[in-house]
Amino acid sequence: MSEVDEFLAAMLPTIHEMDRAFINGDAGPRREIWSHDDPVTLFGALLTERGWDEVGPAFDFLASRFSNGTRYDYEVIGAGASGDLAYIVGNEHTMASVGGATPEAIDLRVTTILRRENGEWRIVHRHAGPIPGADATRRQITRF
Repeated sequence: MSEVDEFLAAMLPTIHEMDRAFINGDAGPRREIWSHDDPVTLFGALLTERGWDEVGPAFDFLASRFSNGTRYDYEVIGAGASGDLAYIVGNEHTMASVGGATPEAIDLRVTTILRRENGEWRIVHRHAGPIPGADATRRQITRF
């Protein structure tokens, strides 16, 4: 198995669990998998934050807006791993409520960068934005 295959086998189930909890209002798993050591950055569909003191509270706020998450699929477009750095690029397809509204599709293109700390992979950067043409996603973001 290649280094990239080992990385994906180890991290994709964790990322899926983290994001399924997130779309149901629970930021806890996301807080656990993210590095708390700078530099960490979030370039989200709604918020841009730098440093754990900003990123951590942003996760709490964002998760508090989500509920009724009934679907989470992650389509991996590309990935790489070398030494203590790795990345995943993909599309997230979610069905959830934002701000108590009726559940709708939320489709994001996402880049995630990870760093190995003390032998464990930790997320250090996420960049997410609507997939071009994903009108439902744009409507959901305005509900924040």
